[in-house]
Amino acid sequence: MAGPGDPPEGTPEGVPGGGDDDYRSVVFDESFVRAARLQEFSARERLTDRAPAVRDRSPWDRGRGHRQVLMLVVLITLAFGTAVYLGVRSPYQAAAEHDPGPLRSAVLPLAPRGSVPGAAPGALFEHSPAADFRVGADGVSLPAARRTGNFSDSQVLAALDAAKEYIVRSSLDPDVLTGGTVRPVRVLVDPAQQEQFDRSMEDPAGDGRHAAPGWLVRFDPGEVALADPGIRVRGSLAVTEAGPDQLEVTGDHVFVYALRAADAERAGDGEGGEASLFTVRRETRFRFDRGDLRDHRVEVVQSQVHAGPMSCAADTARYLRPLLAGERPDRSGPAGTDPFAPGRATPALCGELADAAQPDLPRGSR
Repeated sequence: MAGPGDPPEGTPEGVPGGGDDDYRSVVFDESFVRAARLQEFSARERLTDRAPAVRDRSPWDRGRGHRQVLMLVVLITLAFGTAVYLGVRSPYQAAAEHDPGPLRSAVLPLAPRGSVPGAAPGALFEHSPAADFRVGADGVSLPAARRTGNFSDSQVLAALDAAKEYIVRSSLDPDVLTGGTVRPVRVLVDPAQQEQFDRSMEDPAGDGRHAAPGWLVRFDPGEVALADPGIRVRGSLAVTEAGPDQLEVTGDHVFVYALRAADAERAGDGEGGEASLFTVRRETRFRFDRGDLRDHRVEVVQSQVHAGPMSCAADTARYLRPLLAGERPDRSGPAGTDPFAPGRATPALCGELADAAQPDLPRGSR
């Protein structure tokens, strides 16, 4: 609808006074429109006509979000790594493990009053106190594994299993007994004690810490051979807590071996030659921390060995030296102890083997 004074059809195009005359100098092409920046002011800005409602973001602001994401990833990674480390080796577990001390051992030879009885292995066992003993590892029986104040049933059983395996390998393995190898025993020893173990095997000494029989039963293969592989065994194992992070297993076992001279074995007289019995009583104390239970290893704390028949003067640092059938003990008494000798002084001890500990053979069975 035309305004007052305007022609009915509106002002003709090109006629002076038309509405487009005011904007003829302004050109709005397409690129201009697309490049235009739209900005709406807030109500306060429209009233005060001051700072704009929006502001340009600097390159620093645009990179801040990426850095925050990166920082979050790093923090999560560190937290996860810390959790894994503490789970594998927590400070409580580290405190629970300890460095074991050295083994303390003693070997007491038991000398007979007369000559050593000799016969076939079967007759010897039948007429000896070992007649009812079990054979081999069956004689190393385990008690019921019951939880303690700080250890579960399974942990107690793990300690008993490791102690039994050590006793079996160190007292019943034929290769160990005859001096062929020590590795089956060594692999069970706590790594912190293996240096002491190695020295006891390679350079033994009767100083209470480096005698080979403190760790295992071993005979000189040049002198002694097994007359019967069926070793008679009787004994027990007991478990107690040595502290909130340590279990202690005590073993008390008697092993009875049928032995004969090695030269008779080499001469092919293995079946008919006379054998004799040799008895070893081992009282062994083991200790286990949680690392030992996890790795199936033992810390051998103390070993007490009573063995006979032997002469009091026998050197037992490297081997146990049994008296064989028909032999008599050396009555010279225990080996001398020199109080002026350097190093740790260990008194030489000896006991007497009771007659009741020897086979009571009937006449004519020898």
